[in-house]
Amino acid sequence: MINTINIAIVDDKNINRQSLNERIQSTANLKVVLMAENGEDYINQLKSLELNQHPMITLMDIDMPIMNGIDAVKKGLELFPKTKYLMITIFEDDDKIFDSILAGASGYLLKEENSETISRSIQEIIEYGGAPMSPKIARKALNMLTKNISSKDVTETSDYDLSKRELDILKLLVGGHDYKIIADKLFISPHTARKHIANIYVKLQVSNKVDAVKIAIKKGWFGLLFTA
Repeated sequence: MINTINIAIVDDKNINRQSLNERIQSTANLKVVLMAENGEDYINQLKSLELNQHPMITLMDIDMPIMNGIDAVKKGLELFPKTKYLMITIFEDDDKIFDSILAGASGYLLKEENSETISRSIQEIIEYGGAPMSPKIARKALNMLTKNISSKDVTETSDYDLSKRELDILKLLVGGHDYKIIADKLFISPHTARKHIANIYVKLQVSNKVDAVKIAIKKGWFGLLFTA
């Protein structure tokens, strides 16, 4: 178990930042190292920190001025891919859930969740590579995926000539895992995992994880992979 988990909090409302900070600080091994009022503020602060001070998990609001949470996740992962993102928001909107997942968020909680749930979700992401969701969000995500899958949409994976191993890896990508976690789960080297992922991109005719995951979700190949 990791001794201390550095946390960042990004929310445009000071009262929300302070509330989350209090809830986070009540857990012994969680330490808030950065608080920002919007995505741009967050990215600027992140750039100014030493790498060993960077947050392992960022609790990210969505609707903020200047730079919203979804764009901040994309930019943050582009600059510092080791940081994980847990969306904590009031929104239950289908598009925002979907866009957050595609941007690279590791989980999606509503702000009404208590300290224990937030703490447990952080631990789940860090220790197990999980993708926690509030029950309401998980149900909406399931309904969204079911609604989007029609008989004309669902294409056999054989059309893309994906191997069994590549399907296993793609399933883990959809579940929010990076290549290192995938390597551990499948008992292969990180180099081999990255090579398989590159082959998946070629076969799906995409150039990144977001587009690969989007195809898998749209085709309904794996169903709902997120845990509430």
